Order: sequence, then C-alpha cells, then structure tokens
Amino acid sequence: MSPQTETKAGVGFKAGVKDYKLTYYTPEYETKDTDILAAFHVSPQLGVPPEEAGAAVAAESSTGTWTTIWTDGLTSLDRYKGRCYHIEPVAGEDSQWICYVAYPLDLFEEGSVTNMFTSIVGNIFGFKALRALRLEDLRIPPTLSKARLMVSFSLRTGYPCQVLYR
Repeated sequence: MSPQTETKAGVGFKAGVKDYKLTYYTPEYETKDTDILAAFHVSPQLGVPPEEAGAAVAAESSTGTWTTIWTDGLTSLDRYKGRCYHIEPVAGEDSQWICYVAYPLDLFEEGSVTNMFTSIVGNIFGFKALRALRLEDLRIPPTLSKARLMVSFSLRTGYPCQVLYR
C-alpha cells in the first residue's frame, strides 16, 4: 500500500472526525417504554475508547450523518438522536464491549420496519472507528409491535429479536 493511501490508526480523530462522545454518550439517560433498544457487540480500533465507539454507533445509526442546514434551528437534535446509555465489557475478551443504544421512536418513519432497520443496521458496519460490530439484540416497544407488526422473542433474553410486517 502506498504511503498516500495507507490508513494510519493514530490520525483518526485528527482527520475531522467528530468527537461523538460529547453528544451521543449519555450514561445518565433513563430509557423510555417507547424507545427502541439495541445491544451491539463492539470491537473498537486501537486507541478508540469504548465510550467513543458506543457513541459513534449511536450517532452513525441516528442523526450523526445528518447534514447541517439552516432548518436545524427548527429540529431538536435531542428529540431524534440515538443515545449510547450503557457500556459493559464482554467477559473474557480484551477490547470488546456491549454498547446499549436507545433510539426514540420519532426518529423512524411511522410503520416502516425497513426504515428502522436501515437506520439501525445500515452503513454503520463499515464504520472505520470499529474493527468489528454485531447487533446482539433489539427490543421493539409494544407501541410499534401493536402497529400490525409480528415480533418473535429471543430465547436468551426474552426481548424481541425478529420483526415481520403483517
């Protein structure tokens, strides 16, 4: 690989990447019954703290990719953003974490499972701050599942894990 195209691990934050932890890592956040809750198994790149990795997942899968325009004054980021609210290490694994992210129901198009999954598990799997990422579990609130959705439940956690539109 030529020096001009080589990726250097130490320059990630100097390249204009936002420090997502300041906006999207909110350990004090208390989840709501209407939140969509996701648990991600995260392996950050070397030098990326777990709080930044979890916040980056929350940002990139919600409002972090929104373009700043003049109408930003009309929309509340706090209303729509995903929040990484809890992080715990994976037992027996170095530099691997479970990052819990809460998404407000208002972030997604009403009744559109496709829109929800595109946001939550869309392009974040190619995010360069992470070595590996896997969606472990997903909780769909009853308000959404009552909207003509069929939900199957994870045997391991009891949380919804598969959504089918009826």
